[in-house]
Amino acid sequence: MTATDRATAKYAPDDLDRRIIAHLRVDGRASLSKLSDALGVARGTVQNRLDRLLETGTLMGFTVRVREDYDRNTVQAVMMIEVVGKSTTQVIRKLRGIPEIHKLHTTNGNWDLVANIRAANLSEFDRILREVRMIDGVANSETSLLLSSV
Repeated sequence: MTATDRATAKYAPDDLDRRIIAHLRVDGRASLSKLSDALGVARGTVQNRLDRLLETGTLMGFTVRVREDYDRNTVQAVMMIEVVGKSTTQVIRKLRGIPEIHKLHTTNGNWDLVANIRAANLSEFDRILREVRMIDGVANSETSLLLSSV
């Protein structure tokens, strides 16, 4: 177990942490000053809390949300993944390193993981499928292209 794993295991976000996260979900670009004003705490407190949330992995980073129809040429898919034995943690770690996987979920039933994929085009999509299937611990997968939103 690494130091980060121990810190994550011991750390439980409190009410202030949850309020910071809630504000960031609404405005991920909010400055420390804006957050401190909204929460009624010192700017340094917000900075320390953000540092701890990032260090423990509670916050994994910051991202941009784009309208679903922003780029109609984007290939979107859902991939169900079966994992061999107890290798789920290692497989998840590898999948998180693939930038085209936008969401990753654990699940029950025949499949262990569900990944939401966005690729620039079909050749990139094909490359991603091969990359996922080459990960040690991936036993099987099934992928469905998303054709339209209704």
